Amino acid sequence: MTEVQLGMFIHKLEGSWLKHPFWRTKFLLDDEQVLADLRASEVEGVLIDIEKGADVGGAPPPAAGRRRPLVPASSSADHVAERVRLERMQASQQAFRAASNVIPFDLRSATALSVAREVGHARAVVAKASRILSGVFEQARLGKALSKAQVEPVIEDLFASIQRNPHAFNGLMRIRRENSTLYSHGLAVSALMIALGRQMGLDEQRVKDAGMAGLLMDVGMGHLPIDVSTILDDLSSAQRNIVETHTTLGYEFLELGGELPEEVTRVCLEHHERYDGSGYPHGLVGEEIGLFGRMAAICDVYDSLTSDRPHRPRVDPNAALGLMRGMEGQFDEALLDQFIESVGVYPIGSVVRLTNGRLALVVDQNAQDYTSPRVWSFYDVGSRRVIKPEDLDLRFCRGRVEIVCSDDASDYAIENLPAIREMVFNSACKALA
Repeated sequence: MTEVQLGMFIHKLEGSWLKHPFWRTKFLLDDEQVLADLRASEVEGVLIDIEKGADVGGAPPPAAGRRRPLVPASSSADHVAERVRLERMQASQQAFRAASNVIPFDLRSATALSVAREVGHARAVVAKASRILSGVFEQARLGKALSKAQVEPVIEDLFASIQRNPHAFNGLMRIRRENSTLYSHGLAVSALMIALGRQMGLDEQRVKDAGMAGLLMDVGMGHLPIDVSTILDDLSSAQRNIVETHTTLGYEFLELGGELPEEVTRVCLEHHERYDGSGYPHGLVGEEIGLFGRMAAICDVYDSLTSDRPHRPRVDPNAALGLMRGMEGQFDEALLDQFIESVGVYPIGSVVRLTNGRLALVVDQNAQDYTSPRVWSFYDVGSRRVIKPEDLDLRFCRGRVEIVCSDDASDYAIENLPAIREMVFNSACKALA
């Protein structure tokens, strides 16, 4: 698939539709993200139409009624000629974009967008933030002090994305298969903290501070003398004692920089404290734990439960909320209620069972009624088989199709479930954008 390039017209995708994330099978390949999705998919091959798009190697479409001649082995002169041609083509494209007044999307825009339209921008935020955070966490591992200015761009982009749509970014993080790295976790928790802060009505600066606290709360992990990627649940007592020191190590490290508010740095210490006093490192009780610490405890556990870990698969988002409800006394109940309001009764990425006997993925929320989200069905429970996805807006299906309950798709032993879930979500976003 490395020969597939922008400018090609895709006529057919070879293999099962389950192996690709595209709603259409015939389209002009003119989007970098679509190209990346195609190359990352399990598509066996593509058939291209060179009368509608570029050929292999970037050759332009042939003139009507004429065959493109065979290209001989390249000489040095051929390379020069090809380079000149490509430079002219790029100049032409730039001139066209300028003449058409095409302006790249501003990731700081606050204009409201649907989930389907915002997801593409959220992907760009993830890519940009991941580049920044990988450097920041490596810097932290080496003991180099962090400056506030290094992470502020990530917070600004996250804040704007959640302003545009409060569910898109968090839905994307629940769907992505590659979400188990330390900085992916920080990014997801940061977004959840921002969404929760907005739900609580905190002022803009405190919402951003809450996001920064979530982003950096695990920075102490980089100072541990063990590889955190190998950490399992069944730690020995000695190993657990070592891991728990990441709270104080992170706090001391951030305090060293001297640029972050105390309310932000304290979250390193407090995100593993529990409302009933059962947490660590100090066994704080109730409101002895700062507000951001109580918020972070909820966001941290939710993202951990809904992300793949080396020792266990992820839990469905709605099931995770149920588990957290069952952890009586561990969380500030009023904040947990606010958190559930911020992600929705059926969070994006949840699997639900419908009255028509099918499993469906929640792909969008209905702000007027969170119990009736937009879903795409993808599995028939009766026949135990994956089906072609069907778009159902449950607001308009009352009396015909409704949610029976949340369901755990892993109970049905569906082959390639993570890939199918991601493909259904991507297809829904492309179709609804």
